[in-house]
Amino acid sequence: MLFLIILILSFIAGFILPWWMVAVVAFLAAIIVGKTSGKSFLSGFAGVAIAWVILALIKSIPNENILAGRVAALFQLPDWIYILLITSILGGLVGGMAAWSGVLFRKAFQKNKR
Repeated sequence: MLFLIILILSFIAGFILPWWMVAVVAFLAAIIVGKTSGKSFLSGFAGVAIAWVILALIKSIPNENILAGRVAALFQLPDWIYILLITSILGGLVGGMAAWSGVLFRKAFQKNKR
């Protein structure tokens, strides 16, 4: 459930908001829906990484990957697909850490259930 919420909201936010809003989306979604730290991190990582891959492909494929290819050449990478991979890993780390922080934030303010 958390994965789908983060994926959909990150995808929508990617069109209209700055890149860092995926961290806010993952953080708030994890506060509301997140259960455990590990699952929240994986949900945030996978949700944002997949959303960023889809967004990057939507913007890169129509121009035949010209800009991505030039950026890859700038970083001395053999192909533009490496830029896509690095982008998804960085986005995934941002989303995963934000979701993890959201769960820990909620747990910090919960009353102990004894």
